[in-house]
Amino acid sequence: MTESQRAAFQFRRIGVIGGGAWGTALALAALRAGRETLLWAREPAVVEAIRATRENRDYLPGVPLPEALEVTDDLAGIGACDAVLLVSPAQHARAVSARLAPHLRPGVPVVICAKGIELDSHALMSEAVGAALPAGQPVAVLSGPTFAAEVARGLPTAVTLACADTALGTALVEALGSRTFRPYRSDDVVGAQVGGAVKNVLAIACGVVEGRRLGDNARAALITRGLAEITRLALALGGRAETLMGLSGLGDLTLTCSSLQSRNMSLGAALGEGRTLQDILAARRSVAEGVYTAAAVVGLAAKRGVDMPICQAVDATLNHGARLEETIDGLLSRPFRGEWH
Repeated sequence: MTESQRAAFQFRRIGVIGGGAWGTALALAALRAGRETLLWAREPAVVEAIRATRENRDYLPGVPLPEALEVTDDLAGIGACDAVLLVSPAQHARAVSARLAPHLRPGVPVVICAKGIELDSHALMSEAVGAALPAGQPVAVLSGPTFAAEVARGLPTAVTLACADTALGTALVEALGSRTFRPYRSDDVVGAQVGGAVKNVLAIACGVVEGRRLGDNARAALITRGLAEITRLALALGGRAETLMGLSGLGDLTLTCSSLQSRNMSLGAALGEGRTLQDILAARRSVAEGVYTAAAVVGLAAKRGVDMPICQAVDATLNHGARLEETIDGLLSRPFRGEWH
C-alpha cells in the first residue's frame, strides 16, 4: 500500500457493535492493536455492569476489561469512529445497520463479523447489511476459526478479512492486526461468508454425532463431506474454492466441529443426547447461529440447485419435526457416488 493510500485510511478509533462475547473479544483485540475502541451494547444493564465491574459477566466472565475500553448504549457515538465492526447476531444485522446508517460518515467501512444467512430473504450478510447502509458505504467481512474467550485472553488467532477493495482491506488488516490476532486479507467476500455461515449448521450435525456416540470416524466424514457442501454453495454464489480451503472455510469448520466450546456443536450434542431444542434454547442466553441459518441455507441451496444433504438433515431435525434416527438413517442410506460429484 502506498503512503497516499495509507494516509487515506486512518483508523485511529474503532467502534464495535455488539456487547456479547464475540463483540467484547473483538473490542479487546482492537485495543491490543493500539486503537481507541468504543463498544456498543444494546442492553443498558450490560453497559452499566461493565462500567462498574470492568468485566462482561453476562457474556464473557472472568476476562478483565481495561479502563481504556469505552462502553456505550448510544449508537450515535459509533458515528464518530473511523471503522465499525458489526458483531450483532446475523438475524438482527440488517435492523441494526438501518439504525446505524444515519450516524455513519461517508467512507467509514463496516466490517461484518456475524456469521449467518438471513432467514427471510436468504441474503448473505453483506447483501442484508449493504441494503440497509447508505449507498456506497464500504463493507468488509471478518471470519475464521475463533472462540471468543481465547481471543479475549490474547491467545494466538488467525482470521480472514475479506474486502473487495484491496487497499481498504490491507488498511483494515494493519489496523486490527497484532502479534496474537492475525488477519489474512482476501477479496472473496462471498466465499468467506458462506464458509462462516454453513459451518455453524454442520457443527450442529457434528454435535449430534458426539451426543449419539457415533465415533470419530463419523465426525471426520461429516466434516469432510460438509466441506464439499460448503464449497458447492460458495461456487454457485460466485465464491472461489480456494477460499474454502483457508481460515474462513476449513479452518473455521475444523474448530467449530471439534470442540464443545462451540455453541453450535454443544447444542447438537444436547440434541443427540435426547434433549429437545426448546429446552436447550431456554437454558441459554447466547445465540447458536446455526439454528437460524439451517433453514436459510437449505432455502438458498434450493434456489441455486445445490445439493446439501447434511444441511437438509439438520434443518429437518430442527425445523420440521424429523426424528434424529430417521435423519441419520437417511444420510447413511444415500446412494454411493464418486467423491467429487
